Amino acid sequence: MIEDPRLLAQPSSRKELFVAFTLLALQGFGGVLAIAQRVLCEQKRWLTREQFVEILAVAQILPGPNVCNVALMVGDRFFGWRGAFAALAGMMAVPLVIVLMLTALYAQYAMNPAVSGALRGMGAVSAGLIVGTGFKLVGALRSNPMRVPVCGAFLVLSFAAVALLRWPLVWVILALGAVSCTFAWMRLRPREVAPEQP
Repeated sequence: MIEDPRLLAQPSSRKELFVAFTLLALQGFGGVLAIAQRVLCEQKRWLTREQFVEILAVAQILPGPNVCNVALMVGDRFFGWRGAFAALAGMMAVPLVIVLMLTALYAQYAMNPAVSGALRGMGAVSAGLIVGTGFKLVGALRSNPMRVPVCGAFLVLSFAAVALLRWPLVWVILALGAVSCTFAWMRLRPREVAPEQP
């Protein structure tokens, strides 16, 4: 795992970016986000774990699928808007064809118990992959300006608000997001130097 941004690699062309995101999309069919961290940080070495966490955090509060937002931001990072479209096209093109084919098949076999059981199993696997990725990214919080205990507190509050109290997600994001951003800003703000006494 690369922690120093100076040691990172970068794609040589938009074509490489397109191919990388196409393969990424095909590996994680139905759960790309869980595999994106491994591919982008460990295999391609295009991002550090901290950079991936930052991009993912922004992607989660923007409208649209998280992984598409990640593709847009990673592509833009290397080749501007052309890279953003290349990465998004790689993420969408081939999976779109596969989804259309599977949709046609599913319409014919949806009532088959084996098919419905397989889909439930895939849902459990996707959830497990996302939880596993979350555990792998916890280490990146060590360099977060809010520090691990405060990040943990926001995690618990978010879980309680959404999963236990069933509050609307948008209000939880707006409320806790505003508080956490303000806290991080205060931590990052340079401290004023007291004037020297004559």
